[in-house]
Amino acid sequence: MILLFSILLNPILIFDFSKDSNLSNWKVVDDGVMGGVSSSDFFVDANGNGTFKGTVSTDNNGGFCSVRHFFNPIKLTDKSVFKIRLKGDGKKYQFRVKKNQSDYYSYIYEFQTSTEWETIEIPVTKLYASFRGRTLQLPNYDGQSLEEIAFLIGNKRNENFELLIDKIEVE
Repeated sequence: MILLFSILLNPILIFDFSKDSNLSNWKVVDDGVMGGVSSSDFFVDANGNGTFKGTVSTDNNGGFCSVRHFFNPIKLTDKSVFKIRLKGDGKKYQFRVKKNQSDYYSYIYEFQTSTEWETIEIPVTKLYASFRGRTLQLPNYDGQSLEEIAFLIGNKRNENFELLIDKIEVE
């Protein structure tokens, strides 16, 4: 019984940033894929934080920047909450997940940042299916399998942004 309880409480670490972090499985995808002119970058800063920074532009029907992390499938059985330690800029972002990297849609949760370090808690079952800004008539994320996570900013306005990320886990 104690072993089962321990397994249920042990978080699964998805990514813990440090100065030595390998970002080769992280990819920036901005609205240039559809003709927009927004631009962003993702790098590790001098303090060892993942830094997602850039400029969102609504020109040419654009308006979003995103960074995605791809990895081998993770089984999240019995895990109920994503916990992300981050420092935002007071803007709204989306946390996105995919069961399978090849899925055309993502499961999304919007969150508001403050300008302080904080831990955002995202209930697994609150992530809803969406494609190109439209909610799909599919059940919410079931938390069984995970192959991709992403952060996206797209607040329908021109803005600069910066999101610092320390750690991403699920428990």
